[in-house]
Amino acid sequence: MKTDPKCPDTFHEPARDLPLVRDADVIVCGAGPAGVAAAITAARAGAQVRLFEWRGCLGGVWTAGLLGYLLDFDKPGFAQELRDKLAGRGLRRGAGAYSLCYEPEGMKWLLEELCLEAGVRFQLHTKVVAADRVGRRLTTVVTESKSGRQAWRAPVFIDSTGDGDLGALAGCEWEMGAANDGGCQPMSLNALVVVQDASALGEFIHGSDPNGNDRLSKDAFCREIERAGFTPSYSQPTLWQVRDNLLLVMLNHEYGVSACDAAAITAATVRARAELNRIVNGLRQLGGAWSGLQIAATAEQIGVREGRRLRGRYWVSQEDLVSGQRHEDAVVRPTFPVDVHARTPQQNRTHGYSNAGVQMLPYDIPLRALIARDVDGLLLAGRCISGDFIAHASYRVTGNAVPMGEAAGVVAAHAALTERLPHEIAWSEARALLERVQLKVGRAR
Repeated sequence: MKTDPKCPDTFHEPARDLPLVRDADVIVCGAGPAGVAAAITAARAGAQVRLFEWRGCLGGVWTAGLLGYLLDFDKPGFAQELRDKLAGRGLRRGAGAYSLCYEPEGMKWLLEELCLEAGVRFQLHTKVVAADRVGRRLTTVVTESKSGRQAWRAPVFIDSTGDGDLGALAGCEWEMGAANDGGCQPMSLNALVVVQDASALGEFIHGSDPNGNDRLSKDAFCREIERAGFTPSYSQPTLWQVRDNLLLVMLNHEYGVSACDAAAITAATVRARAELNRIVNGLRQLGGAWSGLQIAATAEQIGVREGRRLRGRYWVSQEDLVSGQRHEDAVVRPTFPVDVHARTPQQNRTHGYSNAGVQMLPYDIPLRALIARDVDGLLLAGRCISGDFIAHASYRVTGNAVPMGEAAGVVAAHAALTERLPHEIAWSEARALLERVQLKVGRAR
């Protein structure tokens, strides 16, 4: 390796041969909510599946991101299975299905067990860094890990990286941010905290099920933070009870940070962690119910609300939400409202989040929005699917990512096993297979 004297600001990396593995029908990149659902569903549908994740656990924002709260989760299939298993293990709070709290550590263990039971071969600490096509068709991905640089080939791939990393590497067109200025929603770093007696903080704790007091609890919590001498960067800070005296806190916004800029994400993480520690330490100094408050853990990764939105064969738009659009190839019907967090500190002074003036109706996301437009053999699942800024602000919650993952997983498996491409699979055909898989799993439970 050497620097080109004609281009001193570039570094030439010579070509090299990589070990190539061809043992999978479906390769899933990204093991967040959509990715684990996709991998498990594809394996249950009969495919040999490899799942790659760059963090040290499965679950993405659920686990490494300490999200702690599931929204729009009243869906059948894998979402129902998770609700039941979390409840059976004592890992959730709230009796409702639409929204609930869960224990992130328990979620890690549960997802690992489900992947192992399904036969998914997953590899942690492994990041996709390159993609290769033959014509329009994606054939190979390259990963980097402690094992070095490796190449992996399969008939079908799924991008569930959240930020659309695989699609971008493969040559998909993409958008990020609002159409008018490209501005993205802010990032937030969550933390687990412990207190001496959570019951003494009842007025500040968000309900595990939707109720009329949730806004009141946020306002009351914000006033306490201000009483401690701080103005939080997120004007609607929130506390959830995970279990007993273990709570989850979200109280920061990091504005104007691109999900594709590692240096900017690093700086945002450092600022957010410092803010968390200062506020928690300040609350503890208030004494009373806050006595003994301390951080147990900050998230491994700052929570990213918005990355790339890859172009699919259908573009979910604001108009779809307003009209309550229906599709024959619908894979999920989101009911979560448009949720745009303040994109600047100035906006945060008047509202921490809003619906941007858009009143939505339950609407369908079609399978076509999960099939890459520019690359064959590539499916999309989670918040990187094909849609505009406003639509994304509704479907980005994980209760919708899970059924997207299921749909992508079953289509990928069926396409690979029948030697077809995903866009050649009718949703009616794949849905029938998915229903058989879900019925079999239901009987086993």
